Amino acid sequence: MTPAINLLKTTGIAHSVLSYRHDAAAESYGGEAVQQLGLDPAQVFKTLLASTETHELLVAIVPVSGTLDLKALAAAAGCRKCEMANAEVAQRATGYLVGGISPLGQKKKHRTFLDTSARALPVLHVSAGRRGLEVALAPADLLQLTGGCHAAIGKAR
Repeated sequence: MTPAINLLKTTGIAHSVLSYRHDAAAESYGGEAVQQLGLDPAQVFKTLLASTETHELLVAIVPVSGTLDLKALAAAAGCRKCEMANAEVAQRATGYLVGGISPLGQKKKHRTFLDTSARALPVLHVSAGRRGLEVALAPADLLQLTGGCHAAIGKAR
């Protein structure tokens, strides 16, 4: 079990875990989850970490079908600018490997922002903390567990 799944179990939040065989040659971790599990790309979200000008780490959760708008994230967080966090920094701060970073059960709490597109969804899928492992849960439950908020941070490709 991963820290994300353990958190869901201990809190009693309704969820389901989906797994697939991860291909190390896959071009996109989120795209691979969509394809392998036959999911709607609008319901599968990737967890990204960004760093502010003061080096605060922010968690951004956006659909795999789009990209993160760093300017919108900075505005939502009330800072001047954001850039993608270095992979090693993200892994150290979350306790997860890139491609398997879950917004749940991270080593430290970070301010978390979930794209507003999730509001219309009854269920979304995020990494369960390991490549090849996804968890489905209600967006409201995800926000409750992370202390996050909705923000218009995603943009279409």
